[in-house]
Amino acid sequence: MNQIAPQNPLLQAIRELVQQARQQIQRSVNSAMVQTYWHIGRLIVEDEQQGEVRAEYGKQQLEQLSTRLTEEFGKGFDVTNLRSMRRFYQAFPIRDAVRLELSWTHYRYLIRIDNPSAREWYKLRLATEASFPRVFGGNPVRAIRAAST
Repeated sequence: MNQIAPQNPLLQAIRELVQQARQQIQRSVNSAMVQTYWHIGRLIVEDEQQGEVRAEYGKQQLEQLSTRLTEEFGKGFDVTNLRSMRRFYQAFPIRDAVRLELSWTHYRYLIRIDNPSAREWYKLRLATEASFPRVFGGNPVRAIRAAST
């Protein structure tokens, strides 16, 4: 029986094709998640807050939403994540300003930066740099604290 050598050109071509497809799928999933979470944040802000901060109502509403969404869709819809989605929309209210090449993880860091100019600077750096730690100097929490002051 013939065995295919690890360096076989056909095997290498197929490996590359599968790896490219997996990367494309990952980018598509990340993009869909970012868009969906932005829209969820918008819906929460528009429906729950109706332009006003109504803390007690909002807290109960988020807890109920979290319970129902978790029952239906599983993990990812705890109250903390719903608050992050709301804050995501508030930090980036213009949908076209959201860079779809960035992941939800990137945006979870970005929304913690209070200074809009600093947040925009980091967003642009993240979109152009390949290394997440390089953008934040190896310590995202410290960089965010510094950018927010």
